[in-house]
Amino acid sequence: MISEKLTAALNGQVAAEMWSSNLYLSMSFCMQYAGYDGFAHWLKKQSAEELEHACQIADYIAKRGGKPQVSKIDAVPVEWASPKDVFKQVYEHECHVSKLINDLVRMASEERDNATQDFLWGFVREQVEEEATSMSISEKISKASDGALLILDSKLGSRA
Repeated sequence: MISEKLTAALNGQVAAEMWSSNLYLSMSFCMQYAGYDGFAHWLKKQSAEELEHACQIADYIAKRGGKPQVSKIDAVPVEWASPKDVFKQVYEHECHVSKLINDLVRMASEERDNATQDFLWGFVREQVEEEATSMSISEKISKASDGALLILDSKLGSRA
């Protein structure tokens, strides 16, 4: 059985993952409107991945005897000036999510809940990849000329 404290914290992460999903979907719409279909595609895939994270956490809560809940999801921004601004915020947001997950790992450790700690380590490893990927894209965009930006847009459009 999972503690009420951990259940509440994990439900908070469910909301955070859903907010992340909405953020990336909003970014996708903005990039699509600006004519960057590849960036839009990549961001839609990222949005779906974040929603899947929310579902995985909710499933875990239920398996451990807790009650998964969806709380209020705040509105997300709807406009960005450029792909550079979008992917700078993607990187910053992934760093924020990493901190949230690290805090959950610390809480599980303090409660001596090894199962939850083990479950969360999968998210820690994934966050390392998400931070690295978003940092790489952000750095490439910040260095790109207009032509190179279009090439990068096309490349990100091939994300499966």
